[in-house]
Amino acid sequence: MSILIDKGTKILVQGITGRQGAFHTERMLEYGSRVVGGVTPGKSGSFVCGVPVFDTAREGIERVGADASVIFVPPAAAAEAIFEASEAGIRLCVCVTEGIPASRLARVKRYLSGKPMRLIGPNCPGIITPDACKIGILPGNICLKGHVGVVSRSGTLTYEAISQLTALGVGQSTAVGIGGDSMRGTSFTDALELFDQDPDTKAIVLIGEIGGSEEEQAAEWIKKHPRKPVAAFIGGACAPVGKRMGHAGAIISGGYGTARGKIAALRDAGAAIAETPDQIGAALLRALKRAGIYDECRA
Repeated sequence: MSILIDKGTKILVQGITGRQGAFHTERMLEYGSRVVGGVTPGKSGSFVCGVPVFDTAREGIERVGADASVIFVPPAAAAEAIFEASEAGIRLCVCVTEGIPASRLARVKRYLSGKPMRLIGPNCPGIITPDACKIGILPGNICLKGHVGVVSRSGTLTYEAISQLTALGVGQSTAVGIGGDSMRGTSFTDALELFDQDPDTKAIVLIGEIGGSEEEQAAEWIKKHPRKPVAAFIGGACAPVGKRMGHAGAIISGGYGTARGKIAALRDAGAAIAETPDQIGAALLRALKRAGIYDECRA
């Protein structure tokens, strides 16, 4: 099993005729994902990589039955693309676009409150269930089917964690890059809950970074739900206070959101901590052995 996506997921690419949209549509198709349509206003009737293009998301759903979408729309129009996906009835929307103005993201958060559509991102690499489906820009060649869920704020560290696990012979159930902006759809706690409910996910890797309080909230959740072992890494330990490092959400303000505080919270919750990025896989192995499920999680 997996979370959120599987072989049956049918994908609509919003912004499919743009350079990035077309490139990653081809990559998703090569991986075996069911990309059934695309959206670019004014381009209905055309095709990209053999995929039909529609003027609106609603038209795409009506014509090809898509239930998930991925957004490669420029920042100025990306929020409207999210609204369009929700109004059309999409159940899962992955927004790869970065640089969406904070005021627009705030409006997205308010709009989606209570709505059935789940948003992953923005400013994220997407989601992948190995050998079944990928939505976004995650490289499928580094993945291995298995039983460890991965959730990360950092796209690059998502790839690094997956690569380390695969090299160790530890496969992944699903990997989710939730995005690095200060406001996002799916949170760490949301992903932890989904992995906890998935019987095929035996353990979890969590990769956070400085800024905000989501990692501390995740640590509180882990304390209350100690059923599956967790390994964690927090990036940004050397970042200066008050300076944004990389992501819009990666900023320490007044001593709040520090790597030290996040690491302490996760360690107190029982997570195995990787002190450096190259130790993520080793930390996960420690967690698996401590839980007595090392053999279960080896491919």
